[in-house]
Amino acid sequence: ISHFGVWLTVRSAYVLLTTSNMASKAFLVVTLLALCGCSLTFAAKSWWETASFYQIYPRSFKDSDADGVGDLNGVTSVLPYLKEIGIAGTWLSPFLESPMADFGYDISNFTAVDPLFGTMEDFEHMVAKAKELNIKIILDFVPNHSSDECDWFIKSAARDPVYKDYYIWHPGKVVDGVRQPPNNWVSVFYGSAWQWHEGRQEYYLHQFDKKQPDFNFRNPEVREAMNNVLRFWLDKGVDGFRIDAIYHAFEIEADENGDYPDEPVSGWSEDPQDYGYVRHIYTVDQWETPHLVYEWRQILKDYQAKHGGDERILMVETWSPIDIVMHYYGNETADGGQIPFNFQMVSNLGGDSDAHHYSEMINKWFQYMPAGRTPNWVIGNHDKNRVGSRFGPERIDLFNILLLTLPGCSITYNGEEIGMTVVWISWNDT
Repeated sequence: ISHFGVWLTVRSAYVLLTTSNMASKAFLVVTLLALCGCSLTFAAKSWWETASFYQIYPRSFKDSDADGVGDLNGVTSVLPYLKEIGIAGTWLSPFLESPMADFGYDISNFTAVDPLFGTMEDFEHMVAKAKELNIKIILDFVPNHSSDECDWFIKSAARDPVYKDYYIWHPGKVVDGVRQPPNNWVSVFYGSAWQWHEGRQEYYLHQFDKKQPDFNFRNPEVREAMNNVLRFWLDKGVDGFRIDAIYHAFEIEADENGDYPDEPVSGWSEDPQDYGYVRHIYTVDQWETPHLVYEWRQILKDYQAKHGGDERILMVETWSPIDIVMHYYGNETADGGQIPFNFQMVSNLGGDSDAHHYSEMINKWFQYMPAGRTPNWVIGNHDKNRVGSRFGPERIDLFNILLLTLPGCSITYNGEEIGMTVVWISWNDT
């Protein structure tokens, strides 16, 4: 720490971040990096370790047929631009069949392209073009839940013997003659995490929208079904997956009576329907969850051994405490995801953060990261406002410089590279 700001170690060089007028220091930062790093060489073990990844939200990215909706052919048309700006891999947000209750994160068919975005032939053409340009395609894999319009859920609700335990079901309880949910668990999207199903005469668990029932990952048949989803898309030529909301995958196991305990009141909210009303000690970050990622990584390894080619990767989304995030890298006996997302800068920095805060968030990842693993840096995604809107337009270029010069790989959201900010539109224009 100097009188003027904070020195950060960047690829074994040192860069000074100052608290005043950070954007005006961008040229100085680049110059320092060039001077200090010009004689350094780095031997990457695999393509992804120093890659720049570019998240694309297909629906709002590029419309190829003027119907007002972005599509896969639109993505294909932009691949040469991604190559030009140095993108090694693009992560595509969901484009699978969906009723769109949650913008595609409510999937009704895990192996079919939604006609809104094109056809399977369009997808295959996109993959072929990406391979021609040596750009990797990373798919959004949404394992925690399906749509309630998914055939698996419909059969589960009908008590089909194969599917009846694919989801978390409970008869609920009756208090003073009134039927009530099994416990006080709350949905991320507000209200009870339990929804009554008139056909089955039971409640089902949904940690997100009521149209997104949670899978029962303690059922080995569910695990194998999702394993087969991965294998299907690997056969289609994808280079990896970004695992969505993995920390919700398991809940505490039911007791001998089939019941689930209430979660303790947090004191952070006075509204029992608010997600912050309880401490989520039974519905997120259960001990089994990282082992599910280890299982999926093994599937990729087995596929690699059989088919060869460049290393397939797993990105892992979890908004967990940093010590828990580190479990997703793997343990002494198994590898996990190569890239458990580093949300330190997304979650813990704001427009009023100074250089000390940046230094703290960057160095914290290195302090916790297991030996032999690769750091990653995320500054934005589809769940957050744009960098320019969160930190100020004058800091956009400096953020991009920081993202690209820190050791490891980087993940950025489409449009951040050109300094886009949040644009508010009316409901009628959506």
